[in-house]
Amino acid sequence: MENSLSQSRNKKKRLTQEQVRQLEKCFTLNKKLEPDLKLELSNMLGLPQRQVAVWFQNKRARSKTQSLELQHCNLQSKLEAALSDKAKLEHQVQYLQDELKRARNQLALFTNQDSPVENSNLGSCEESHDDQVVVFDELYACLMSNGHGSSPTSWV
Repeated sequence: MENSLSQSRNKKKRLTQEQVRQLEKCFTLNKKLEPDLKLELSNMLGLPQRQVAVWFQNKRARSKTQSLELQHCNLQSKLEAALSDKAKLEHQVQYLQDELKRARNQLALFTNQDSPVENSNLGSCEESHDDQVVVFDELYACLMSNGHGSSPTSWV
């Protein structure tokens, strides 16, 4: 008797393509299966109500898994883009630090100093030396017009 019970479980009725199509169509409209709809689908498709209910339960589980996979892919793409942006910004920061160091060294030469200007000497855009005010933007523009350095468009 137990053998015939396990055989009947293994001989589940497969759904036809038309039955699956109808169930899918209904699922797009109703994610949850109400008792009236379950009875209607069961009668229309010639399936036991339990099989219709299990199909809906499995479909919800598959949909949730697919949704989570899609969210994971979207988050992975956003992470990769953020890491790429971070690398570009780090490159720009390094470039700007190098440019600042070069500009400070040029400033030291223009103000007749024997040694290069230390990083802490120019914390602001203006530096006073021998009653002269050197505006950093003007110096930088002068350097750029003389061909020292490159344009900001080459930072990336």
